[in-house]
Amino acid sequence: MDFMNSVLIVGGGGREHALLKALLRSDRALCMFAYPGNPGMERDGCMLVNQPIGSWDDLAKWACENEIDLTVVGPEVPLAEGIVDVFNKEGLTIFGPSAAAARIEGSKAFSKNLMRKYKIPTADFEVFTAKDKALAYLEEKGAPIVVKVSGLAAGKGAIVCDTLDEARLALDDIFDNKSFGEAGQTVVIEEKMSGEEASVFVLTDGKSYKILPVAQDHKTIGDNDTGPNTGGMGAYAPAPVVDAALLSAIEKEIIVPTLAAMEKEKSRYRGVLFVGIMVTKEGPRVIEYNCRFGDPETQAILPLVQCDWYEAFRACAKGKLSGVKWSVDSDKYCVSVVLASKGYPGKFEKGKVITGIEMAEEKGSLDVYFAGVNLDSEERLVTNGGRVLAVSAWAPDLTDAVAQAYDGVAEIKFAGKTFRRDIAAKGLKKSKL
Repeated sequence: MDFMNSVLIVGGGGREHALLKALLRSDRALCMFAYPGNPGMERDGCMLVNQPIGSWDDLAKWACENEIDLTVVGPEVPLAEGIVDVFNKEGLTIFGPSAAAARIEGSKAFSKNLMRKYKIPTADFEVFTAKDKALAYLEEKGAPIVVKVSGLAAGKGAIVCDTLDEARLALDDIFDNKSFGEAGQTVVIEEKMSGEEASVFVLTDGKSYKILPVAQDHKTIGDNDTGPNTGGMGAYAPAPVVDAALLSAIEKEIIVPTLAAMEKEKSRYRGVLFVGIMVTKEGPRVIEYNCRFGDPETQAILPLVQCDWYEAFRACAKGKLSGVKWSVDSDKYCVSVVLASKGYPGKFEKGKVITGIEMAEEKGSLDVYFAGVNLDSEERLVTNGGRVLAVSAWAPDLTDAVAQAYDGVAEIKFAGKTFRRDIAAKGLKKSKL
């Protein structure tokens, strides 16, 4: 029997299911584990860690005992909490940034000050730990303005305020009501940028880097960008808002200086760097950095990249990315549509029976990724979260990729199924122009 490499994926959402499917697409024989994982990952042959884990030290001990060759971390919280440092101390190979490097997402105050210090283009801002000083700054600057909590807030910590009253209420909520807990002890107030957003992902070992296809996320719950913000209702790639010339500018003005800045701050960045970009009239500017793959962008990007992901993730961790064979399907688009529970991002019910996944998967160039899904007492798939599933389809033409994704969506049924009907509409409009 061929030697099998063993991989542990940390996380249990749609992004982690997409990472699993990408790893399994290579010809390499892999033995896959996940903590905590989900039923979709298990269905694809991934074993879920079945012993109690109380800390990242416990998981590292488990990884040592089970001779795990590579660990890949999906979410930001374990990274900010230092899972990479814990695993490295045990001599384990793990893909992701150290706790010091993960501050680029874990502390907006850190990342904004980094951009100011190294002249990386971003919105003008100030940082506050006291409400009275924050209010005084608001009065001075006026609206529209953006109020952000500095700590991790599951993608919901940025409040765009069109009036001063809205901004004052946001500060009341953060400082007085403690709605964001510790994440809101420090607040960043910044100018509101106008333009179109794009998500740029960079795989890096700290020195070498590879840029993935540029994606565009759809943050709000409703069509035409209406309603409250969510964790993301769908994405597509490549997004025509960033052409080759603009990507070259992003690389020169943002990516290269950011990696150099982290090195100078003695926080070498290894893993994936997610740069949220606002395409303004003045050029590309950083909205924020994230220290991990995006969700749902990952579900739209990974199907477009041809590589051995085991080799690529391992090379990032080992400082050897430049030697990895890598190609991007330049003649392909991928569209991912999220199916959510009724009521999300507010209150929603769980336990709705899901059918039609197999029918959707028979549609051809299409994947269904599990997120908020569980098994009930009768072993049926049921909803177990706000974002339940993501349907991703790829085709040589963006119009076809959209049509295939929505064909897949139509097959899947559960009570209260909620989704946007305009994923990639901006991209279609641009490609027609």
